Amino acid sequence: MKKYIQKLILISSLIPIGITHPAKVIPQPFGNPKIDVVNLYSNKSFITKAVERTGASVVTINTQRYVKKRKFPKNSQLFLDPYFEKFFGLDLPDDNRPRIEQSQGSGFIFADGLIMTNAHVVDGSDKVIIGLTNGKKLDAKLIGQDFFTDLAVLKIEGKGPWPKAKLGNSAKIKVGDWAIAVGNPFGLENTVTLGIISNLNRNVTQLGIYDKKLELIQTDAAINPGNSGGPLLNSEGEVIGINTLIRSGPGAGLSFAIPINKAKEIAYQLIKNGKVIHPMIGISLIEESNSERKNNIVKVGYVVPNSPAEKSGIMLEDIIIKVGNKDIETASDVIDQISKNGINKQVNILLKRKNKFIKLKVIPTDITNLQNN
Repeated sequence: MKKYIQKLILISSLIPIGITHPAKVIPQPFGNPKIDVVNLYSNKSFITKAVERTGASVVTINTQRYVKKRKFPKNSQLFLDPYFEKFFGLDLPDDNRPRIEQSQGSGFIFADGLIMTNAHVVDGSDKVIIGLTNGKKLDAKLIGQDFFTDLAVLKIEGKGPWPKAKLGNSAKIKVGDWAIAVGNPFGLENTVTLGIISNLNRNVTQLGIYDKKLELIQTDAAINPGNSGGPLLNSEGEVIGINTLIRSGPGAGLSFAIPINKAKEIAYQLIKNGKVIHPMIGISLIEESNSERKNNIVKVGYVVPNSPAEKSGIMLEDIIIKVGNKDIETASDVIDQISKNGINKQVNILLKRKNKFIKLKVIPTDITNLQNN
């Protein structure tokens, strides 16, 4: 009994020691720590979410073109130096045989089995093979292409369902918005670069390109070789443009995309008719600042011989005041009004020539007719 009482006293004396000198305890956060770890890794960036929404619709476009034997002079000095052969990727005379040339670009599925890409990606191709993100490779046929806007539509030869990109509204984008370029350069699936919208409605003539009818989105998101035809996304993962041009050399770091609203318009014409009508009157335009009016003036810089413009009496240096009911402030205004008017239907144009105002009636024609003049 005495031993039992002694043990009881000993235990009761140790209790205050435990209270006054608590054991070291590692503080734990409230809640389940495993859940917190999961939440930590589920906080994806908007870039990741955007690419996940659209990435599966981005395809690799492999093209093959049969090249016949080329006719070079047998004594061509160019082929006597192996350096030139390597530098230019040319064949020596002994190896100047028929062969298959292969190239690669990007595109994206925007409707059931239909792909948007650049016209220059598939131009001259005898065979087109589509690579999907799941590893499948399928043949595709060309529905139509339009070189003036550098757009083409392909049809996958196979059964879906297909992952489709969500198309946005390029009229709503603003300078400073996020821009995410996605493509498959060199066959590297879903290569992603990030930038911002640097400029809207960039006229390609400012880039020294005169054979295209384009107003482009300018971005600093890097577009790598092979990215041509891939989508430019907004922060929500919607397609707002099609990657098309890279500025190299002086001014490198500038990339350009075709606005998706224009691309949709062209794509649906290609699907319906296999070609696109581009109403033109046969003039080139120059924008100049006007200190008196405190805005731009649009002048005629060139008149195509035997064109509707020349036949109607439009001359060099004429200032375009109004087309239809639209007051003209930019060259884009003129292009838009002529396009809306269509072909074979006259449009009224108000000009200023020196100090006189002149009213003319012009009937636009398709651009292909201007080329045939």
